Amino acid sequence: MAPLSPDIAAAKRLVVKIGSALLVGSEGLRGDWLRALCDDVAAWRRRGADVVLVSSGSIALGRRVLGLPGGALSLEQAQAAAAVGQIRLARAYEEALAPHGVTTAQMLVTLEDTMDRRRYLNSRATMQALLSHGVVPIVNENDTVATDEIRYGDNDRLAAQIAVTAGADQLLLLSDVDGLYTANPKTDPAARHLPVVARITPDIEAMGGDPVSALSKGGMKTKLMAARTAVSGGCAMAIAEGSVLRPLSAVAGGARVTWFLPDGDPQLARKRWIAAMKPRGEITVDAGAATALGAGKSLLPAGVTSVSGDFGRGDPVAITAPDGATLARGLVRYTAQEARAIAGHRSAEIAEILGYEGRAALVHRDDMVV
Repeated sequence: MAPLSPDIAAAKRLVVKIGSALLVGSEGLRGDWLRALCDDVAAWRRRGADVVLVSSGSIALGRRVLGLPGGALSLEQAQAAAAVGQIRLARAYEEALAPHGVTTAQMLVTLEDTMDRRRYLNSRATMQALLSHGVVPIVNENDTVATDEIRYGDNDRLAAQIAVTAGADQLLLLSDVDGLYTANPKTDPAARHLPVVARITPDIEAMGGDPVSALSKGGMKTKLMAARTAVSGGCAMAIAEGSVLRPLSAVAGGARVTWFLPDGDPQLARKRWIAAMKPRGEITVDAGAATALGAGKSLLPAGVTSVSGDFGRGDPVAITAPDGATLARGLVRYTAQEARAIAGHRSAEIAEILGYEGRAALVHRDDMVV
């Protein structure tokens, strides 16, 4: 019996990747398509789903404004085009979602932001704060500063990393293809469409091809790389042809796509990742804090009695009870020196002690395995 496909209409946290070729045509921004997409986004928000958009298009928009030629751009030209296009891209989304009463925010990231643990935690905290306020983040690679050494280079893999960072349960890649085939359907009439991929095997990876659009950097190979990242983080991923109006509704209505099935729940996958880390230090808490942790609360500085080890922000630490028993492991939001300074103090006192506004929790419950 074939595995069942996920239901995009039931997504709790949905990340949608929009390719440049969908958003920007030969005449510029495809406004009708964008407004229809945002109609879908608003509909998913009304259902109670969180939505994150990972959108290409800033360079494509900016190069038109600057009158840059077609074809490959130099690094300086691409960065200039991105600087001009990013503001127009953000404004376009803002204007398309505003009639629905949806607030947008722009998040610009680079590969370093997800490779460095401290930056990763900051990005995750910002994303969680935005979603908790009902905001739709518009995420793009920060092409104005990214060089080849610190960039993803395609938004397929960026979208997968954002999905894992945000704890999304579903990721939708809107592209110019309707999914994965056993071979290139444009050259092989015997190519079969695969509606569901339960596991990414070497045979599946061998089906990847090259980009087919002059505006798109990501071909099927990058989509398969994105799928591996997403499903290993507990997020289902779909590849869908996105040129139709209201593409999310089209997928929900049964349009042809390829679904990649997740390896468990995204939150459980993250917890397993944290649990597997070797602690860089130890934080001992009092009985009250131990009880709070058992009830699923974050660790606040007030409940800390001692700090040992030498760790930085974002490093894994062990949290122990007064008798020395290990209660939890988590990613700490302060350095060891800062943690010692604020131990036993209320969160409201952090700014006075450290000289800057810090985060209320020493270890947030989302970054903790009890």
